[in-house]
Amino acid sequence: MSATAHRYEDAVARYFEAWNAEDPAARAKAVAAAWTEEGGYTDPLADVSGHEAIAAVIAAAREQFPGFEFRLAGGVDGHHDTARFSWELVSAADGSAPVAGSDVITLDGQGRIRAVLGFLDRVPAGA
Repeated sequence: MSATAHRYEDAVARYFEAWNAEDPAARAKAVAAAWTEEGGYTDPLADVSGHEAIAAVIAAAREQFPGFEFRLAGGVDGHHDTARFSWELVSAADGSAPVAGSDVITLDGQGRIRAVLGFLDRVPAGA
C-alpha cells in the first residue's frame, strides 16, 4: 500500500472511530483527532462545522440507532486530498444494515478531515 493510500485509510479509520464512539468524552476526543478545528460535515440531514456540532450530529445518529455500528463497505479510493468510501450502519443484534451511504472527505496536509460530503444510499421507511 502506498503512503498516500495509507493516509486515506487512516483518515477513514479515525472517521469511523468517531462515529462508533458511544461515550461522549471518547466521541469528543475522536472527533478532535479526525477533523480539523474548522472541519465540517454535510449530508442530507445536517450541515455543521466545528467539533462540538459534529459530535452532536454523531450523538443524534447513535441515539436514533442504539446497538448499531458504522462499518466500511468496500475499499477506500482517493487522490490528491480527497477520498471516497461507502459505509453501512449494522445492527449488533442481527447483522441487518438498514442504513447505508457514501461519503467523500477532503483532508488537510496532516491527514485530518476538512470536510465531509455524505450521501444516504439506503434509509428505512419513515426515517
